[in-house]
Order: sequence, then C-alpha cells, then structure tokens
Amino acid sequence: MVSHGGSNFLSGQTLLCMLFGLVSLVSFQVEAATKTYQFDVQVNNVSRLCHAKPIVTVNGMFPGPTIYAREGDRVIINVSNHAQYNMSIHWHGLKQYANGWADGPAYITQCPIKTGSSYVYDFNVTGQRGTLWWHAHILWLRATVYGAIVILPQQGTPYPFPKPDSEQVLVLGEWWHGDVEEIVKQGNAMGLPPNMSDAHTINGKPGPLFSCSEKHTFAMEVEQGKKYLLRIANAALNDELFFAIAGHNMTVVEIDAVYTKPFTTSAILIAPGQTTNVLVYTNSGPGRYFMAVRPFQDVPIPVDNKTATAILQYKGIPNSVLPSLPQLPSPNDTDFALNYNKMLRSLNTLNFPAKVPLKVDRNLFFTVGLGKSACPTCINGTRLSASLNNITFVMPQIALLQAHYSNTKGVFTADFPDKPPKAFNYTGAPLTANLFTNHGTRLNKISFNSTVELVIQDTNLLSVESHPFHLHGYNFFVVGTGVGNFDPTKDPAKYNLVDPPERNTVGVPTGGWSAIRFRADNPGVWFFHCHLELHTGWGLKTAFVVEDGPGKDQAVRPPPKDLPLC
Repeated sequence: MVSHGGSNFLSGQTLLCMLFGLVSLVSFQVEAATKTYQFDVQVNNVSRLCHAKPIVTVNGMFPGPTIYAREGDRVIINVSNHAQYNMSIHWHGLKQYANGWADGPAYITQCPIKTGSSYVYDFNVTGQRGTLWWHAHILWLRATVYGAIVILPQQGTPYPFPKPDSEQVLVLGEWWHGDVEEIVKQGNAMGLPPNMSDAHTINGKPGPLFSCSEKHTFAMEVEQGKKYLLRIANAALNDELFFAIAGHNMTVVEIDAVYTKPFTTSAILIAPGQTTNVLVYTNSGPGRYFMAVRPFQDVPIPVDNKTATAILQYKGIPNSVLPSLPQLPSPNDTDFALNYNKMLRSLNTLNFPAKVPLKVDRNLFFTVGLGKSACPTCINGTRLSASLNNITFVMPQIALLQAHYSNTKGVFTADFPDKPPKAFNYTGAPLTANLFTNHGTRLNKISFNSTVELVIQDTNLLSVESHPFHLHGYNFFVVGTGVGNFDPTKDPAKYNLVDPPERNTVGVPTGGWSAIRFRADNPGVWFFHCHLELHTGWGLKTAFVVEDGPGKDQAVRPPPKDLPLC
C-alpha cells in the first residue's frame, strides 16, 4: 500500500512538473511572440560634413533603431515624445487590419503625440514577411526620424531563395546642413520649394566623396565566397535613387516585403517609400568596393545630384586600399528605369500566390497635377500647390479616422471624384493657364471587399514628373504602366494579371501612368499620397474611407484609451 501510494505521489509530481513545463513553454512562446520597444523621441546634436546641429532622433540614434519581428508576432511600441515638435510615427507597409489607430499619419488616423506625452502603437504582423520601414509622419521630421523594420519568416519557414550567410540593413536618406523645419518654413513663406538637401546618406553617413567627410562612412565587412542579403529602404524625402555596388551584380528577391521572381541586375532603382532586398555574392577579387547612390531625375528640375557612398570591404583588406566606384546609370536614364520596373514580377507560387483581382467593381482615374494657390504674402502672390483630380487636399484639425468612427460631421466629405472634372491631353505640351485648383478635405468612399482598379495619370500641368504613390493599409498589384496618356480601350489588354509586382508604393513614370488593383478588405480611413515630401506638403494626397464589412471582425476596432487628442 505504501509502495502504491508512493507511486501515485511520484506520478502526481511528474504530472505537475509536466503541466508546469507545458505552461512555461506556452508562456514562453506567447512571450516570444510579443516584441516590445521603447521609442524616446528626443533632440540630439549630430555632426555631418563639418556641420553640427540638433536633430530629432529616436533613442538618440540616426538612423533610428531597427525593429525585428517574425510573421505572426504582436509588436508593441511605446513612443514618448520629448522633442519640441508634435510627433506621429508610421509603420510603412504594415497593413494594420481594422487597426488604423496604429497606422500613424498625423491627422489621418490619429492626432499627433504632443510634447511630454506618449502613445502605444500595438499591432499584429499578419501574413507579411520581409523588409519594411518606419518614419515620422508629420511635418518634414522624417528627415531624421526613420529606421528599418525586419520581419523574419515564421520559425521553420525558409526563404524561397538561397539562404544568405549574413544580412545587412541599408537605409538611404538625405542630409541638410541647416534646420530642415526652418528651411521648409522659409520656402513656404515665399511660395517656393525649400532648398534641396546637401547630401545623400547610407545608414546616416554620406561617405568619403564629400569634403570633410571625417569618419562618416558606413563600411560592411564581407568574406570571400559568401552570400549576403542586403535589406535596402529609401527613406529620402524627395529623391528616387539608383543604387549599385562596384564589381558586383545583385539578385533582386523581394520588393516592399513581397517575394519576387529573382533576376540579376547591375543597379536598382528605388523610390522614396520603397524597399528592395537583394542577394550579393562576394565572388569578386578581394578588395574594397564602393556601394553608391545617386538620384534619378529625367526632367529639368533641380535635385541634389551628389553621390553618397558606403564601402563593401573584404576581410583582411587594409583600409589603405582605395575603393573602386560602380558604374551607376545616368541621372536621366529613363530607359533603365522603365526596363528595371518591367523586370519586377511577383513570385506567384503555391506558398506565395499573387491573388490579383480579375474582376473590377470600381474603376478610378486620378490625375496628378502641379499648380498654384493664392498667397498674397508670397512672391508673385501665389504659392506652388499640387492636386489629384484638380483637388488640393486640406489637412483636417482632428483625425479623419476618429471623425469616421464617431460619425463626427463637418470634418470631411466623402465626395472625392472617381475621375477628373475634365478630360484633356494630359501629357501634351506644358499647360500653364488655369493652374488654380479646388481645395478641400474630400475622401473617396469604397464598399468593403470590393475590388478596385486605380489608374494614376501624370500630367504636364507646369511639368511632368515621376511620382511615388503610397497607399496605407494595403498592398496592391501594379498590373500596368506606360508612358503618355492612358488609353482605356487598348492599355488594359496589355495588363499583367498573372504575376504583377505587389507593392505598397508605386512609381508613376514621368509623363506616364500606372494602374493598380486591390481588394478593399481592410476597413478604416487610409491615406493615399505622393511620397515626395515636397508634393505631399503641397496637397498631393487624399484618403479612402473603406466601409465596415458585415462580419464581427470586419469593422474598425474601438480606439485605444491612450489615443492622442487634438
């Protein structure tokens, strides 16, 4: 009996231990699936190219910290604002399903975080893996407030390309010697564009081609015969950029956190807001090689055309060896830009299908225009502005998502037109008459789960120009692109509806058009804007109101208790 009782007691202990171990394992897994970050927005003195100045940073870092998560993780980021500016942060490319409160654009999905206040961004990473990025989404503060987001595949899920031996984040940016916000204010006061940047940067450093570069060069050590995955994000405010590495080709394997059919290229083109992952094989002769970036601009508009560099350095090679420069495309190489974008195609496999909407419920046609607005105090009594369908967007005083959720009247109207008020030869001779636009906070309403085709058409109002457009809350398929005027009878027949590139930011070519498709299955208010900060500030933006669906999980979630108030 005693022996039997002891046996029962031991079995009970074993069972308890097993249960405790199981609970601990589950707790560990739950804890491991929640990534928590503290972002302290603060002002720090930073020096580049012999110009020291105070800049707004996150945690004193420029660029800011990289966020690491896995597909399926919950991410909690507490943002505490210690700077003199109001702040909001956008997690660029994360879909934020029914959770626009975590999207971040000021006065669109939230009021800004005031000085001395905090806000918790709480979101799930669902069905996404790859490289994205985060940045301030108010004023021009993203000039220094930005960083990368690395979403790793779920445990045990391999990349659909050769596994790299190592990875490196490269965030491309711009640097101004002066106070960026003051420079912007001066431009606005005159009704003119602000002064262009003084340098481009790679991981916050311009490189040794600039005088007084001191130690401001990013270097990456590599070993002979290895594979490296470069995670590249363009955080520049106003410049599309070419990127190349001397002596090495690159294999593109992902764009905007979506896998692509791999292809090899000597250079990539990356617009503001976009990300690109490339594989680099270190099979060149051991040495030091420049990685270089330079703007792409195929119209005669002033641009900071200086080349920023970083160094790819083979292990064991002394710093005294002079690096070689890559052969970048010419700054106005339109053919390279168009051909490069044609190479981008979704992987479209069983595990990573391209779910392109084949039937379209709603056709939209948006024209991009530059123009003028009355400004009695500005030079010539006008200031430059920009519009979609002849409407220059006016930012509201309270957040649009809050107004939509609480049904607050008078904040916006849901009557943004599906097409421009008048058709014309959009890309013909430059149009300089009747450049004044309508102003308003006008949004476009879309039924839940409807399929949308949006054609974005550049125009020659003042000048043609390429425009990178970003849609918050969604990915979309770039089913077609072309130069000149979109032809609704002929061009759709040329669409790629099998494996078009899937993105969150599309480059509309200079004097051309891009057609995108998406399913409106994410309820809320979602910003749509040019990702050139200059044009966004001029009003080249609107938002979509996607209505709630019938299901319990198909409606905008209630707002968090700490949501900032205006």
